[in-house]
This record gives sequence, C-alpha cells and structure tokens, in this order.
Amino acid sequence: MSELKPVLDELLVSDIDAANLTYFAFAKPHAAPRTVAPMRASIAELPEVLAGRYRLERLLGAGGMGVVYRARDLLHEQFGDPDPYIALKILSEEFAESPDASALLYSEFALTRRLRHANVLRLHTFEVDTECQRAFITMELMRGLTLDKLLCERPLGLPWQELRDIALPLLDALAYAHGRGVLHGDMKPSNVMLSEEGVRVFDFGLGQAEEGVLPGLPHLSRSRFNAWTPGYAAPELLEGAPLSASADLFAVACVIFELAGGKHPFRRLPSTQARDERLDRELQAPRHLPKHCWPALRTALAFDAADRTITAAQLRDALGATSSWLQRWLHRRNG
Repeated sequence: MSELKPVLDELLVSDIDAANLTYFAFAKPHAAPRTVAPMRASIAELPEVLAGRYRLERLLGAGGMGVVYRARDLLHEQFGDPDPYIALKILSEEFAESPDASALLYSEFALTRRLRHANVLRLHTFEVDTECQRAFITMELMRGLTLDKLLCERPLGLPWQELRDIALPLLDALAYAHGRGVLHGDMKPSNVMLSEEGVRVFDFGLGQAEEGVLPGLPHLSRSRFNAWTPGYAAPELLEGAPLSASADLFAVACVIFELAGGKHPFRRLPSTQARDERLDRELQAPRHLPKHCWPALRTALAFDAADRTITAAQLRDALGATSSWLQRWLHRRNG
C-alpha cells in the first residue's frame, strides 16, 4: 500500500477545480489540495498491460461512464490458471478527466464488494496503474446475454416460466442489496445479464449507500454527471430527489414489464414526460404476466413515490406466489 501512496497523492485536485468537487476520496481530511498536472492518458493511449499484470485483449462494452475490456491476468496465467480471463472496467475518457473520477470508481467497487449474492456480479480488485495514472476495477468475466439484447431477440416478450426464472433472481438480488443498505441507481436491461451461471446484476456506478452504511465513502453527487437513464429512472430522480430503494423498484418494474410483453410500459419516454402525459392510465397487464401478479407490478410502476407501497422483496414474493397466496396478501395490505 505504501507504493501506491504517491500515486494516490497525485490524484489530488488543483486549487481551481477544488471548488467544483463534491468530495475526493484520496484527499486527506482538511488538507489543502495540491496542484498537479492533469491526467492526459486517453482510452486510446492505455498501455497494452495495466499495472504490469492485466493484458487488455478487446473491448467488451462501453456505457455512459465506463469502458469494460476483456483482459488476461498474466500472474494467474504464469501459475497455470487454465482460465486467467477477467473483465476490467475503467472510466471512459470523458469521466477520467474529472478530478474525483477515481473516487467514483472506488465507490462502485466498495458498494458492490459489500454484496455477496449469487446474482450480483463478483468484483476482484480496485487498482491504479502508476504509469498512466488511471484507476480500474477487475471483476469476473461474464459470458452470456444482457437483457436488452435478449429483448431484441424476443420482441414479443418471454413466456411466464422464462420470465419468472429471470425476474425472481433479479428481484432477489435487488432485495438483498437494499437489505445491505446499497442502492443500485441504474436498473435497466443492459445492466442485467443472463450468464452461464444464471442472472447477474452489475454496474453499480450510479449506486449509493443508504445513510449510516459505509460512512467512510465519499459523498459524491451523481447529479452533475447527468447519468440517470430517463426511460427507467423514477420521476423524482429526474427532478433532483435523492436516490432511494423506491426509485430502484420503479426501474426494475419497468424492466420486468418489458420482459413480460416486449414493450416498455411508457414507450421509453422520460418518466417525467410519461407522468405529465398520464400514460399510466393506459397501462394494462403485459401479455405474459399472470393476472394475479399485475396488482403488485402496477404498484411498483407508480409515478408518485408515495404510491409505490411495495418493496423489492414483496414484489419478488408476489411474482413467485400462487394466486391464492397473493389474494391473501392483498387482503391484508388493503385491510
């Protein structure tokens, strides 16, 4: 760790940028920021081998903030590992220039590492390449299909049994994360994969810890990145409210609705626009969703957070329940 200290110190921000920062993880409390040369290593200029160990092989995908590569762990390969391949995430060039970029990436690492669940992507390490001064995360290499690609192949939605086999572990992972005080922040089809080992939820880059959980993490404001996905972000998020479990629930409900019928519940419009146009009045149960499951999913799709009187765990139980069980649950809830 002592070898990394000079690198981390050099990630501190300039006096000019300091006023615009939310917080920077590598700054000592109450220490005056030092002026450093800007980080200029672009994505195209990344070394072939990061941190002397991870050989980048090919680009796997690029999201709003991060870029993911397939990489080979040369150390594991040297010791005879028959499968030394990993995924490596590094911030895209646009966000890498931000003074608190590495703190944002570390926040994602810390949040995801807190979750030990079969349906949450497993992260390995958070590291910094000293030469190009770029932080990165190593994680398990998933082999499979993201739900957005699955929807392209199945434009009419999934039959109930297939849908159930995806929705239940997806909700189980989200309920577990919420139980551990972790909010995802960007639930959408492209952030869920059907891997060889089952459903995997990933990309907690916009995630946050609930109050009192992981208090040492920097309090980074995601709003200035303008990174919410409008068609899945709850209206209150788009209007500046803080991330909540209820907002996560709205997003995952949109995903499940889309899987069940092949169409987004609100035509992929920003949720604020869909609310203003009162598109919720047109909502009907998607074709592959059993009728007894619709009331619970409909509740999760409410535009008003106060009307989303259901949790991820309760939605999971509702989708996994028989009709008679759900009727009893609704009776108790409404009684």
